[in-house]
Amino acid sequence: MDANAERTLVIVKPDGVQRGLVGEILGRFERRGLKIVALKMMSVSREHAEAHYAVHKGKFFYEDLVSYISSSPVVACVVEGPHAISVVRAMVGSTRPYEAAAGTIRGDLALAGLRNLIHASDAPETAQAEIALWFQPGEVVDLPREIDRWVYE
Repeated sequence: MDANAERTLVIVKPDGVQRGLVGEILGRFERRGLKIVALKMMSVSREHAEAHYAVHKGKFFYEDLVSYISSSPVVACVVEGPHAISVVRAMVGSTRPYEAAAGTIRGDLALAGLRNLIHASDAPETAQAEIALWFQPGEVVDLPREIDRWVYE
């Protein structure tokens, strides 16, 4: 991984998978110049969902988060690039889709509450922990590209 790059976890949630938006969503990151360095579709066990949302345990919305993400397959990926965490968060938009700006993933494609299509890590520490929870070390690859010097300079 380039010294200036960051990695972040992105999950296309059940509504994004069910609506056939995986390619549209991941394509936005690639068109922006970010790299997908790990990718898999999976069913999420309740235990895995509880571990992922542990920070929210005890909050009124915790059970809904756990139930929803484990209700249908998701697509999890690791996205890499300069300032990847903040770039991805800006591209994703506000948590509440009805507040998300046009041009963001949620602003363009989502409409209501928990059905907000996508999860993205919010900080370097969170990204590191979430990537480790969702991917084994050998599943995340280094992807050097000649074009990076043109995209990232």
